[in-house]
Amino acid sequence: MTETPLHWLTISELSQRMRQGALSPVELAEHMLSRLAALDGTLHAFKLVARERALAQAQAAELALKAGQDVGPLHGIPYAAKDLFDVKGLPTTAGSNLLEDNIAAADATVIRRLTQAGMVFLGKTHTVQFAYGGVGINHHHGTPHNPWHAVPHAPGGSSSGSGVAVAAGMVPMALGSDTGGSVRIPSSLCGTVGLKTTVGQISRAGVFPLSWSLDSVGPLTRSAEDAALVYQCLRGSDPQDPSTLGIPPQDVLTRLKDGVRGLRLAFAETIFWDQVNAEVAQAVRSCGEVLNGLGAHIESIEFPEAAEAQELNPRGLAVAAEAYTIHQARLETHFEDYDPIVRQRMMQGKDVSATDYLNTTRAWIPLRAKVLETLRQVDALLVPTTMIPPLPVAEIDASMDTYSTRNLQYLRNTAIGNVLNLCGLSVPCGFTSQGLPIGLMIYGKPWNEDMVLRVGYAFEQATDWHRRTPDLAWVRSL
Repeated sequence: MTETPLHWLTISELSQRMRQGALSPVELAEHMLSRLAALDGTLHAFKLVARERALAQAQAAELALKAGQDVGPLHGIPYAAKDLFDVKGLPTTAGSNLLEDNIAAADATVIRRLTQAGMVFLGKTHTVQFAYGGVGINHHHGTPHNPWHAVPHAPGGSSSGSGVAVAAGMVPMALGSDTGGSVRIPSSLCGTVGLKTTVGQISRAGVFPLSWSLDSVGPLTRSAEDAALVYQCLRGSDPQDPSTLGIPPQDVLTRLKDGVRGLRLAFAETIFWDQVNAEVAQAVRSCGEVLNGLGAHIESIEFPEAAEAQELNPRGLAVAAEAYTIHQARLETHFEDYDPIVRQRMMQGKDVSATDYLNTTRAWIPLRAKVLETLRQVDALLVPTTMIPPLPVAEIDASMDTYSTRNLQYLRNTAIGNVLNLCGLSVPCGFTSQGLPIGLMIYGKPWNEDMVLRVGYAFEQATDWHRRTPDLAWVRSL
């Protein structure tokens, strides 16, 4: 039996090898850096590679292990971060040429926590300009290439480079942010696992903002267990992010492997399934059979709150208003330097009145309470992560209209969860007839990351979708 290459192993598998003495942090970092060098000229996942920093951190991690100073399962594991996260001494460009000289004075809180956990920072991944888009296209820095097809297909956004980097085996984990789906969409389209956390679980300090109401931080990984390991490290209060204050740290590892026997899992009907691609719908529906076979009670429930959430987020009104506020001064002085698509979406926020903004965001409060009542007897919801699979970039980017249509399609099922303040996990659950990934989204109540990870882990133990890897021979033939 052929041994699995290092770049396709999960964090937990790599960690086990290190503790067995079969692998060193330096060896692993050098392997990943070599793979990155071989692939990224074509896949374009990375904005910046911090080679010397990575090797220095790997050497420090190795010396610590030899000295008996093991700080946990992430010790010596390489990772990347979306180019919204501040890393001291490096530029945070947020996908824009306007911020090429924006050198971070300090690490983002999550970067600091990963460093303390012994992780090795390899570099920064590309993002949609200012994280404002679900397709993954960036006209200034270039669009990462979804590794599942030789013809450029949508990688998903805005954490596009993070999705491609993990899917192509350049890192076992990459940080992303999720305001309307920006962790889950690239996870679904690139065939990785992506965790959208409840706002307040993980600090956003030192992360370039899009929307202070909806921004969240989460990992893209090769497995649900890996996502749980990273989440366990990142969660917890931070005085620099008031949304996290008073929130007790959550343990997601203790019951991760308890299985789903006796759990009530429900397909959330109505809008989540409207006009969904047939292959996507079939793959996601079949997940119910898998989970039922594991002992879960599978049902379907009406979930009208999804449509209400969409109605209370017309044209992304709240995000547009907040994004415009954040960018107002820069838009007034560098209007033409913004990507036309991103600029158009932000400028919609200029015309949002204070009354409309406040009425919209205040209406979210009773709706979120209503959701909790609807889900009182349900442990998690099952829906398609995206309503359509990856499409060719050239087709999507043919015009402003086609981009807008596809962007809204990719965002629909995920943005609903942001408005409702749900947590969510996207896991691979199948492939289209063209060999393109399909994602199952497991939605949980706010603060129930432990539950969605538990369901995702159980699903993975009964399937091998998360173990599938893209055939990258076409990259080397270019």
